[in-house]
This record gives sequence, structure tokens and C-alpha cells, in this order.
Amino acid sequence: MRVVTISATYGTAGHLIGPAVAERLGVPFVDRAIPSAVAQELGCSLEEALAHDDRAEHGLGRLLSGAMRLPTVTFGGVDMYVPGVLPLAPEEFVRRTERTMKQTANQTGGVFLGRAGAVVLADYPGALHVRLDAPLKRRIAQTATLSEVSEKEARHTIEDNDRARTAYVRHFYRVDPAEPCQYQLAVDSTLIPVPVCVEVIVTAAEALD
Repeated sequence: MRVVTISATYGTAGHLIGPAVAERLGVPFVDRAIPSAVAQELGCSLEEALAHDDRAEHGLGRLLSGAMRLPTVTFGGVDMYVPGVLPLAPEEFVRRTERTMKQTANQTGGVFLGRAGAVVLADYPGALHVRLDAPLKRRIAQTATLSEVSEKEARHTIEDNDRARTAYVRHFYRVDPAEPCQYQLAVDSTLIPVPVCVEVIVTAAEALD
């Protein structure tokens, strides 16, 4: 089974590259489907699983819950449990998400966008772990173009997303998502065109067979 994990900072076109790589490799693209599967397992709707709750605790909890205000379908942001919404601890929601990811990798393979995939699937044989990143200025410009928003709005969204994603990975996995040793391939997808990024990733994934 081919497995590719993609850690994409906001504004690096992960929402375009991930599905294209999955199609080329003939495996599922796994993004929003993960929390959907967890919500189904818990017997609640995805909206209930991801709904913002004003009772979210201050500090880290509020920072992490802020990730749910980001457009996760478009850019692969962090989806997670907010205290007060589901009858289980955040750690349990993350654990079930990890289990779903591992089951999917074993059963069908897949291209996994976000959710600390490089950590969760670090020991999966033959997996390719990819980091999409770029300087803030170019991510702002690309976000403004793709989302048709002002650069000021784009900067605010990127900064919120960066804080939330980094807090999520550091809190639950004690690692920095920007640490290069977690990945076999790092690509600046604000300079390299999306089709070329896709080709590079597919070629690298096939080389690991």
C-alpha cells in the first residue's frame, strides 16, 4: 500500500497537491474523512464533533479550538475536539483519529494531509513524508490569490493557522512540525508550480517501493 503524508503550512496549496498526488498513485486522499469517521464511531454528527464551543478553556485549549474556525476542507487545517462538545478527553479523540489513520494506511493506503501524519505513520514501511512550506510573504500572496481575500486577511488566517497547528503537534506529540528530520522531502510550493510538485512527490513515492 502506498502511503504519503503531507504536512502543509497554510498557503502552500496542500488542498490542490494532496488530491492530485492521491489520484496519480491510485489511493484515497484522506483529509476531512478522518474526523468524519471518528464522529461516526462516537455516534454524533461531524458538526457536533467540530463545532466551536464558547466554553473552551483558556490558554492551549482555546488556541487549539481556534483551528476549527479555519477552512479545513480547503487548506487541510487541524480538526479536533473542543472541551464541552464530546463526552471524552481531547487525548481520546486524537487517539481515535490516529487509529483511523493507521487502519486506512493498512487497508487501502492513502495520501494523508495534516493531522501530524508524519509522526502517526512514522513507522509505516515505505511511507513518504512530505513537508510543503515557504516564506511567510509568499504564503500570504498565494493565500490572497487562491482565496480571493486581502493580504491583511490572508496574513491573519495564516498566523492563526500556524499557531494552532504548531500547538496541536507540540502538545500531543512533543515535536515541532517544522523539524526537517521528520520528512524525506521538502518542497516550496509557492515557487514550484503545483503540477511539478505533484510530479516530484509521485516520483519520490514510487521510488520507495
